[in-house]
Amino acid sequence: MIDKVVVAPTGSRASFLSGVSWPSIVAGAVVACAMTLLLVAFGTGLGLSVVSPWAGSGISATTFKITTGLYLIVIAMISSSLGGYIAGRLRSGWDGVEPDEVYFRDTAHGFVAWALASVLGAALLATPATSLVSGAVTGASQGAASSAAQSAGSMDGYVDTLLRSDPAAQGQNANPADTRSEVTRLFTRSFRNGGDLKGPDREYAAKVVAARTGLSQADAEKRVNDVVTQIKADADAARKATAALAFWITASLLLGAFCASLAATEGGGLRDGTWKLRR
Repeated sequence: MIDKVVVAPTGSRASFLSGVSWPSIVAGAVVACAMTLLLVAFGTGLGLSVVSPWAGSGISATTFKITTGLYLIVIAMISSSLGGYIAGRLRSGWDGVEPDEVYFRDTAHGFVAWALASVLGAALLATPATSLVSGAVTGASQGAASSAAQSAGSMDGYVDTLLRSDPAAQGQNANPADTRSEVTRLFTRSFRNGGDLKGPDREYAAKVVAARTGLSQADAEKRVNDVVTQIKADADAARKATAALAFWITASLLLGAFCASLAATEGGGLRDGTWKLRR
């Protein structure tokens, strides 16, 4: 049995041209990355201009987080649309190809350009993107347990709270530097990977606080419990901020893929229309 052979129309290039135009895809991806970098730089300056360390000035932390997430979506939509349009407008023409197949190929060009831009962005633009969004989560994550696993310095604020003594009780500890280092190491080890201050460690920390600050044992234990609660609250805030950031990034990527695919079909359609008019 002989299979049916489909012969392309005379002069058609459908049999000789690949369905993927890599030069146009790479061009669209590079343009998308460049636009992302530009918008990230603009957003960094814009973000620094609306925050303020003074009470009552600037926007709130919650507003800043939401605005940052929405701006990530705007960046993805603008850069992906531009990159997808470039990929569709610059791709090679396909003579003798059905309109539905052309539509699919244009959509695929935009999607692949978005995927390549995302990979390049993750590799090349990670630092600027981190600088943009770090302001939204720095306050919540400062001194969190996850950071404590990496550096003991992030526990300094908590230890300062623990060892803050009354003026009348100062000078009772002959070696404050050693005591501080020991308590810092104790907290760092205990709260690594979401852990907690165990009973013996908690009791020992209370004794050190009582000896250092002149507080009674009961007051020292209360201070330890308050600081432990604060550590957990900050760690939980950091967890929630990280989760929210992950959701914003996911939404921006999905919308970016959609915009790139749609813009590529528009660019490809305009390219074919212009080519036919010139012919």
